[in-house]
Amino acid sequence: MPLAVIDLLNGADLLIYPLALCSLVLVYILCERTVALRREAVIPDDLADALVAGRAAEGDERSVLGRIVRFAHAHPGAPEGVRAFARLEVTRMERGLPYLEVIYAGAPLIGLTGTVWALIRVFSSIGGPTGLPDPAKFTSGVSLALSATVIGLCIAIPALIGGGMLQRRVDKYAAQLDVLLARLLAPKPAASTPAQSA
Repeated sequence: MPLAVIDLLNGADLLIYPLALCSLVLVYILCERTVALRREAVIPDDLADALVAGRAAEGDERSVLGRIVRFAHAHPGAPEGVRAFARLEVTRMERGLPYLEVIYAGAPLIGLTGTVWALIRVFSSIGGPTGLPDPAKFTSGVSLALSATVIGLCIAIPALIGGGMLQRRVDKYAAQLDVLLARLLAPKPAASTPAQSA
């Protein structure tokens, strides 16, 4: 008979609390970064098209590219400063992603610790005149002991997949921002003046 969810949670014992914390942080980061890394929140199409076409573009606070354009207009003649600001914006896009790596590595270890702890309790309960365990209780105890590892893996797998997908999205946006930044910082052609007659 498959184990009920409540049995899995009970099998993890006290380590269910750090595992629950890991799962809550995981869900929050995945949801928050998915919303924050929408295309319109990073590189709006209208602003990108204006930069590519060489038209005047006004930046705002609503997008990453908008903040970079606004900073560039506020600091003309400082291309290195604009590039540094753009790198800072890319770093902000990665906010929270390192925690997913910690969860991916840590949740299975927490689960494994819970499993070892539960197995120690199962084996320490063996006693009696024969020194042999009750087969039904022993099997049930071992299967419940493995529940902490199952929970840890169920947390680590979404952290690995979600973190990888979000990091690839950040890398793609960073490459696109590099191209747009080069276009933004390209020297503007000087306005031509009519030739003076000698």
